Amino acid sequence: MSAREPSGRGERVADWFDGRLGIHLLGRKYLRKVFPDHWSFLLGEICLYSFVVLILTGVYLTFFFHPSMNEVTYHGSYLPLNGVRMSEAYASTLDISFDVRGGLLMRQLHHWAALVFAAGMLTHMMRHFFTGSFRKPREINWLFGWSLLLLGLFEGLFGYSLPDDLLSGTGLRFVNGALLSVPIVGTYLSMFLFGGEFPGHDIVARFYSLHILVIPGIMAALVVAHLLLVVYHKHTQFAGPGRTERNVVGAPFMPVYLAKAGGFFFLVFGALTLMAAVASINPVWSYGPYRADQVSTGAQPDWYLGFAEGLVRIMPGWEITLWGHTLVLGVLIPVVVFPLLLVFIGVYPFLEARITGDKREHHLLDRPRNRPVRTGVGAAWISLYLILLAGGGNDIVATRLHLSINTVTWAIRIATPVVPVAVFVVTRRICLGLQLRDRELVLHGRETGVIKRLPHGEYVEVHQPLDRAELHTLTAHRGPAELVEGDRQGVSGRS
Repeated sequence: MSAREPSGRGERVADWFDGRLGIHLLGRKYLRKVFPDHWSFLLGEICLYSFVVLILTGVYLTFFFHPSMNEVTYHGSYLPLNGVRMSEAYASTLDISFDVRGGLLMRQLHHWAALVFAAGMLTHMMRHFFTGSFRKPREINWLFGWSLLLLGLFEGLFGYSLPDDLLSGTGLRFVNGALLSVPIVGTYLSMFLFGGEFPGHDIVARFYSLHILVIPGIMAALVVAHLLLVVYHKHTQFAGPGRTERNVVGAPFMPVYLAKAGGFFFLVFGALTLMAAVASINPVWSYGPYRADQVSTGAQPDWYLGFAEGLVRIMPGWEITLWGHTLVLGVLIPVVVFPLLLVFIGVYPFLEARITGDKREHHLLDRPRNRPVRTGVGAAWISLYLILLAGGGNDIVATRLHLSINTVTWAIRIATPVVPVAVFVVTRRICLGLQLRDRELVLHGRETGVIKRLPHGEYVEVHQPLDRAELHTLTAHRGPAELVEGDRQGVSGRS
């Protein structure tokens, strides 16, 4: 019997760490963890990879950006603004764009990644919403994702305001007006945020600290907690042959999923870089430095905050006076409605569980058609969001379509309460109709277009029975109580 060969240096180091950290057991347990394969699961990865790009490009930009509102006279490569007084923040943004090697590409890559990050988070959450993956035991993870979305909105606002250009300054004027509309304490809130009368001299430095340190740190912690809970709860999956509430069918994390994820990261990074290279975004040199006595025409926030501005633009200029205090309802009501629209998304899992009485654990995803009320609610929320987004650009819509801005504003005012209700009703009816179609497929099979004559002279169409996999997909779901009595009957086949 041959003597055992001495361990190599790498093996000894691995044994040393394993004896103190238990790395071998952790690796054996989690590196072979199974992940299901479906294209919609990539939405979460787009969010993660966009966040990584944001961190990398943000670190680069901090080397050259000066978060100061001290006035300087610009002398740089952009000749139209030479000799113009501006803040150091705006001057350093111009230097990054025209004098720093690769600076403009990094600026645009950072901005495009922010837009894709926000879009990915919203789409990712809607995927979870429509498929019901927020149900027990994933309610806390839903709140983590919702918190990331909320923080991402404000993180985008802070970053958008840092260059101190005329467009971002117009947005800050909007923020100041929203703060001033808060009864009793509005003036104090504005003075506290801006360090004095608007626009003050501290807002860029304060937003800079929040933008590069506080909020990214919180978001990074939430991302880690979010991923840890995904691993702990195991991944959800769509119903199918061999898939149950107790297993996951897919590929192991190591090496299959890791290789796919790595390749997809470079695809996302490459797509964002291509967008940054060929599509100009936020050309601050065209707007000029911010001045409190000027307002940028056609001012539009980034899309993820457009609905907040739409709430303000479609509100009438109502004011009332109570006990010597003037309440600007035209701004105060949107300030109240704005967080309510977001809070509704966050608390929905708990509302649905309470109303339906569903306390079971769920690891199989719903087909949206099998939850008509939930799907209708989600479609109604999206329609309201899109209407308000159009309201935030009512001047652009009116100009492009050659319409009166009053006509556009009133159309959006009417559509705001009417369209979401109509969308809910239509979506729910469509879901019920799709359930009926699924039932017919289960009972009679798929139409073949072949007509057959029976011995007694009757003509019938030949139907092809579904295979076992299709039957399982259409009948595997279970039907707990829906949100309204009419949907409790159910019309789709159930196992």
